[in-house]
Amino acid sequence: MEYESQIRLSVFIGLFVLLALAELVVPRRSLRMNKVLRWFSNISMTTFNTILVALLPLAAVAYAYTVEEAGGGLLNHLALPAVVKVVITVIVFDCLIYWQHVIFHKVPILWRLHRVHHSDVDLDVTSGARFHAIEIILSMLIKLAAVRIIGPPALGILIFEVVLNGSAMFNHSNIRLPLKLDRLVRMFLVTPDMHRVHHSVHRDETDSNYGFNLPWWDYLFGTYTPQPRDGHNEMEIGLHEFREPRAQYVDKLLVQPFITPELDKDEEITQDH
Repeated sequence: MEYESQIRLSVFIGLFVLLALAELVVPRRSLRMNKVLRWFSNISMTTFNTILVALLPLAAVAYAYTVEEAGGGLLNHLALPAVVKVVITVIVFDCLIYWQHVIFHKVPILWRLHRVHHSDVDLDVTSGARFHAIEIILSMLIKLAAVRIIGPPALGILIFEVVLNGSAMFNHSNIRLPLKLDRLVRMFLVTPDMHRVHHSVHRDETDSNYGFNLPWWDYLFGTYTPQPRDGHNEMEIGLHEFREPRAQYVDKLLVQPFITPELDKDEEITQDH
């Protein structure tokens, strides 16, 4: 679609600046690691992935337009108003991302890729786009397959991707929401407090709160954990295997899926419980 890149980039930069400023004004937690190191690594990973996707024919919006023009996919065979198709697209693809997220946790070889995201020892606005390039490619291939089967309108995919990127930055951000507001917002949108539980070092908490945008799937499928057992201020974020500063360097993040770090017995016990 025309202006797709400009729309996505404008929303990304605008939200990034807004949330980064909010983190300075109303932070939720004190950061444990050097912010310059983390930001350099996380933004480098994000930039590399953005360039990679741009160089590969993996644009979901463009493919959705092609499928739409050809009349392919389920939605193109249903006589529904355009706005209804857009709403269905956003909801269905959000559910798809939820299940993709669950699968990347449950399948060991996929978890190796996804743990690059979870090995961040702090959470802030840069964490939302910290993923390994191979996971990004697999995610795009899954999305393209879904586009071919479902036949969503291109506008629906554009809205979905803009909302997903924005909500990922929001729910990974280190901002403090008033508790009453948090309880209200998490009825319709994953909040930072809700998603932070998912980044706990405790594996049972890591395997919960999978939603990136809509929280309904966690409520519906029984994967919702309201609060971390250690509290938001005291909880440890990340993975026991990758806590040293050197593990946060870009080169280490790129090779992380291909190594098997050893845990001592105390760490294994803590992780399993």
